[in-house]
Amino acid sequence: MSSGISIDLTGRTALVSGSTQGIGAAIATELARAGATVVVNGRDEERTRAAAEAVGADAGSDRVRALAADLATAEGAARAFAAHPDVDVLVNNLGVFGSADPLEIDDDEWRRYFEVNVLSAVRLIRTYLPGMTGRGWGRVVSIASDSAIVTPAEMIHYGVTKTALLAVTRGFAKAAKGTGVTVNSVIVGPTHTPGVEDFARELVGDLPWDEAEARFMAEHRPQSLIQRLIEPVEVGRVVAYLSSDLASATTGGAVRADGGYVDSILP
Repeated sequence: MSSGISIDLTGRTALVSGSTQGIGAAIATELARAGATVVVNGRDEERTRAAAEAVGADAGSDRVRALAADLATAEGAARAFAAHPDVDVLVNNLGVFGSADPLEIDDDEWRRYFEVNVLSAVRLIRTYLPGMTGRGWGRVVSIASDSAIVTPAEMIHYGVTKTALLAVTRGFAKAAKGTGVTVNSVIVGPTHTPGVEDFARELVGDLPWDEAEARFMAEHRPQSLIQRLIEPVEVGRVVAYLSSDLASATTGGAVRADGGYVDSILP
């Protein structure tokens, strides 16, 4: 009799872009716990190496590698492929966000958001998908956001790029049709990271954290059904599942890990 569901990624190699902290580090940790060789990515070599060591220690794994490269650039994507050409699981986590008056966002800032939040994923999928389809197995997971569907007034540039990421991921899922490769997005709700703590305090003031979190959720994210920030590990577990053989029938999807934030039945 089976003792339960087990996620086993032994023998797989996973690359998680932008994974030195927050959601990316949590995803890398969960993939390593499942047995994958995991490539942790950041731009600064010393910081990336330290993050990889921390992920390995948390996961109890000696199969965690560091990749210092700016994956928002074509040069960075090429460097990733040169160092790790046989990636089986690609997680597009790299992204930037921040609040801004929509009338004050200039063209350069719009371009920066698209370069980091959209084109980084396009390049990495374009780089690694052929190898996955050639081997007959692969997983691509793009980390989207509730902001892709419920565009926040204070950061429409972020919301629009996450909307584009949903479309990009759905399109590449069609490109991988019938190959044994799945391509999905995860719609993540408001999540407890250092960046979100800073962002919340920008909006509600420098309050004790418990009070700041409650006020932020009540005033700025009232749609959340759990009325708390999601912990990064909760996102990591969803990504680990989608990266496994257990999710072989799920592709082209936008899977919600949003705390019930998005007020719709689908996706």
